[in-house]
Amino acid sequence: MYTTIQAFEAEWLNESAATARVMDSLTDESLSVRIAPDFRTLGQLAWHLVDSLHEMLNRAGLEFEAPHRLVARLTGNLQSPAAEQDSRDEEGKYADHTPASAALIAEAYRMTSRSMLEAVRKGWTDTDLLAVQNMYGEDWPNGLTLKVLIMHEVHHRGQMTVLMRQAGLRNPDLYGPTREQWIEQGLMPLV
Repeated sequence: MYTTIQAFEAEWLNESAATARVMDSLTDESLSVRIAPDFRTLGQLAWHLVDSLHEMLNRAGLEFEAPHRLVARLTGNLQSPAAEQDSRDEEGKYADHTPASAALIAEAYRMTSRSMLEAVRKGWTDTDLLAVQNMYGEDWPNGLTLKVLIMHEVHHRGQMTVLMRQAGLRNPDLYGPTREQWIEQGLMPLV
């Protein structure tokens, strides 16, 4: 749990930079890769990370532009069903509005990440991190919500790296060199 905005910001800047490197490695073709039927695609996982920044902190009381509206604004498609986050298909299931452009997802991530961080800076003080909100049926201090936000991002980013390998993409370094980087440095990677 974070007790200062500064501590959250320092960790967020590192983690969001790592996520941005993952997003930048995606291609339009890779967005449809999934591990098995009825599991999220790589694109859906990427979009889930973008969308969760707003969903989680909006639930905790912070206001900033929702990613689905941001994409509608960036693409000029303000009448699209994707402009409404909770639109459902004809069977009542949530409609998948994952953008088909990897570059658009990456840009939406960066913009939403910046907006989220600015909302935290302007909307909460260090004291506010102790305030408790109902989050998903549990009472969480805002400082815990920020920690869960980062842990959630790391969790799904890890899933994405597996799907990226399946898609034939090169993974970026996250917490250390990748297998390819070891080889490029003339070192033998561990099996």
